[in-house]
Amino acid sequence: VQLQASGGGSVQAGGSLRLSCAASGGTVNSYTMGWFRQAPGKEREFVATIRWHGGTTYYADSVQGRFTISRDNAKNTVYLQMNSLKPVDTAVYYCAAGRAITSTSTTSRGYDYWGQGTQVTVSS
Repeated sequence: VQLQASGGGSVQAGGSLRLSCAASGGTVNSYTMGWFRQAPGKEREFVATIRWHGGTTYYADSVQGRFTISRDNAKNTVYLQMNSLKPVDTAVYYCAAGRAITSTSTTSRGYDYWGQGTQVTVSS
């Protein structure tokens, strides 16, 4: 399975972006899909997960109410809609897929596949 993340860019605080993570080379309908982010000089941080089967979602407290994770079965794609963006959201965002990841897991360990990352920059 290959994951291709896209949709990053530069926005002002309060703006919105939608990230996409397209899966190819196999099916991910039994996986948990996750979004993580990593700011310069910081460790990779959990953002959100979604169980492909059933659609159960889980969010980091820092993005709860502002970000929404969703998936499109027909397109084999996971999305991260990011609203009310803040400068602290600036980071490289990565998507990942894991078969053995629970829906409330916040660790980056255990994922089977990772996308290449997409830069999100929020200016004040």
